[in-house]
Amino acid sequence: MWRQPRECAGEENVCKRVTKEFQNGTIWVTGAGGLIGSHIVRVAREFFPRAVVVPLTRSRLDLLDLKRVERHFRASKPGLVFHCAAMSRSPDCEASPSIAEKVNVDASRNLVELCMESKLVFFSSDQVFDGKTPPYSEAAQANPLSVYAETKVKAEQIVLANPAHLVIRTSLNGGPSPTGDRGFNEQMRKAWETGRELTLFVDEFRCAIHAEETARVACELALRGCSGVFHVAGRERMSRWDLGRLVAERWPGLKPRFKPGRLADYKGPPRPQDLALDCRKAVGVLGREIPGISEWLSIRPEDIF
Repeated sequence: MWRQPRECAGEENVCKRVTKEFQNGTIWVTGAGGLIGSHIVRVAREFFPRAVVVPLTRSRLDLLDLKRVERHFRASKPGLVFHCAAMSRSPDCEASPSIAEKVNVDASRNLVELCMESKLVFFSSDQVFDGKTPPYSEAAQANPLSVYAETKVKAEQIVLANPAHLVIRTSLNGGPSPTGDRGFNEQMRKAWETGRELTLFVDEFRCAIHAEETARVACELALRGCSGVFHVAGRERMSRWDLGRLVAERWPGLKPRFKPGRLADYKGPPRPQDLALDCRKAVGVLGREIPGISEWLSIRPEDIF
């Protein structure tokens, strides 16, 4: 059974003591076929070398089959669950809100009910905010503008009803994914491979982060027994235009085509303008800064991006 270290209890969530509760047990990673989930699988095996890390993809275990999930959970008895699975593409959520509710809320509720004696790490999003008053701390009021964001807020509330659980709000994640189309960089690259020209907003800002860094911070926070809400994002505030230029520099052979745009000219569902996250709480626990995406690539120039 997982127990929250005494030093990490309470409102401040100051995590000073490293717990070894997960070292010899079973760890579940849902959404293991996705961007963050695939990196969590690899990094968790590094952080918890004696644990059995179980990567769960939809083909292996459909989280919407609640009874089957319960049977597998009872048999496996994971002490730690990284819940990365989600319906995360906002246009898909807008088109099918009932499915988004089932995937992002109902499946999460089922896992929370099963994790009464296990620790759950839930991945949420900077999109729970409206983008009007950045930078956002963990205490800032959520104001979702999209179906996707609404489902994340609902799921957060369910997860946080258990004070031992951990919610990580992250930003735009990049890096390689198993399917080659989950990172923002991969989506841009695929568009350019087909000759498409992208319109990238010069006035929409995110704190992009490499998915491996997200995975490392998540594993360290879990290892330290942290609970509550933590913001995990890169320390660079960059526009979509800036991010496009960064990706284009890595793939000049594709002859990337993109033009600047402004949110005022966008005709789709509402988009938050500035989702800069205040990550000082996580930085205080880690004892180091969280690198932005350009910093990461300067440190790891060989990274497939």
